[in-house]
Amino acid sequence: MEIKSIIYLTQLEKIPDISNGKVNVRVETTEGMYLTMTICTPLFYFSYMEKLGLNFVPASAPDVIVRELTYDNIHKALEAFCENDGYWMKLFFISGNSEIVFSKQSLDEMIKEANKWYYKDC
Repeated sequence: MEIKSIIYLTQLEKIPDISNGKVNVRVETTEGMYLTMTICTPLFYFSYMEKLGLNFVPASAPDVIVRELTYDNIHKALEAFCENDGYWMKLFFISGNSEIVFSKQSLDEMIKEANKWYYKDC
């Protein structure tokens, strides 16, 4: 899978601290897919936990993590997510909508199947 274009839903120049922030982007692939991805920095997680008064990051769809929010870093990270026919980019994107593929019932069934394979010798 290859990137045709990246549309920034917030321009990076509007982010006060590129080392501590997040941005959403829409990726258009050469195959005609559109995938919205959240890109953030490691420091963003610390700030987020501090803001909420938590010692953990609450469960949510996964983010693409970069050291700093620069166009180059984001493009390189997204290219890496396109490897293997975009498996990880597709998984990150689809995980943001739990009822499309990952309903609780579907997850339970997948886990039961995985347990048969992982724990077959137990």
